[in-house]
Amino acid sequence: MSGIKHEDDAVEVIKSRKLEGLRIPLSENVQARSTSTLLECVMLIHNALPELDMDEVDTSTVFLNHRFSAPIIIDSMTGGTPEATTINGRLAEVAEELNIGMGVGSQRAGLLSDTLVESYAVVRDKAPNAFLIANIGGVQLKQLSVDDIRRITDMIKANALAVHLNSLQELIQPEGEPKFRGIYSRIVELVKSVSLPIIVKEVGAGISRDVAVRLELAGVKAINIAGAGGTSWAGVEKIRADNVNDNLKSHLGELLWDWGIPTAVALLDTRRSVTTSIIASGGLRDGLDIAKCLALGADICALAYPFLKHAYNSKDSALDYAKRLIEELRAVMFLTGSRSIRDMKGARYLLLSPLLDWFKV
Repeated sequence: MSGIKHEDDAVEVIKSRKLEGLRIPLSENVQARSTSTLLECVMLIHNALPELDMDEVDTSTVFLNHRFSAPIIIDSMTGGTPEATTINGRLAEVAEELNIGMGVGSQRAGLLSDTLVESYAVVRDKAPNAFLIANIGGVQLKQLSVDDIRRITDMIKANALAVHLNSLQELIQPEGEPKFRGIYSRIVELVKSVSLPIIVKEVGAGISRDVAVRLELAGVKAINIAGAGGTSWAGVEKIRADNVNDNLKSHLGELLWDWGIPTAVALLDTRRSVTTSIIASGGLRDGLDIAKCLALGADICALAYPFLKHAYNSKDSALDYAKRLIEELRAVMFLTGSRSIRDMKGARYLLLSPLLDWFKV
């Protein structure tokens, strides 16, 4: 009985944390303070003679052997709490209707409790044809068996599996596990043992050039660079630490609120170092950001916070936002003379300081 009680306690802790992971970004300002994505330092070159009509612009693309109507993924956010079921369901409906991708939050909770599986499984129910990405933390990966991984991917009938690296969050989280020794070897094993494409992602502190090279050598199919400049998970965990009077963790959260590699830097640095597919994320907010990331070398782009904000209101709000993203992207493609996503990836741009300064070192 003591083991059952311990498991129940662990589930309740995770449910509470997942709920706070929704509530805090929606009710508190936990966006980056002094750090930006530095995408404002990327200037796309206007094409005054594009030689195409607006209705010729095609946003479709192929990513991991799946055709998307636009290079957009609703990034991994939530699950593991009943409140997440509604939000994930709304987001999945958007992904299905527009034929874009979607990831779910860490599925550890679904492994621990059958009652929480629905908060993840709902996405496949609502999006039978969409490209869906399962998700587990690198720290948790060390304790999971092949059967556990299969349960995670089967939970949403996933098209790919993401392993998230969140060392900053684990460091500041009151109940965090900053134990990252051995994760790389588990990623290598995972690539060999799982038939689905493996994606490795950060959660807002960015992927550096050396980490990207190691991940490419491990055989992962895509890297989500998830740079700094958007939601600060150090900030989220600082607030959670305040709520339980953990003064040291609160101090670290304040100190490291803006820690990380800006999105534009992480993207450029990674693209220049590997040929692996790249997902750009971290503070992207509109179609112009998406276009800039494609020009810098991203294969597809992912957004989390704005989708969460809109899906919390309603499915229609999230759908309207996604449609607006696509139209914004189409407008920028037209203005750069880009008929296709391939053309957009070859669009001319200039880099301004301080982004340019990162590459003078």
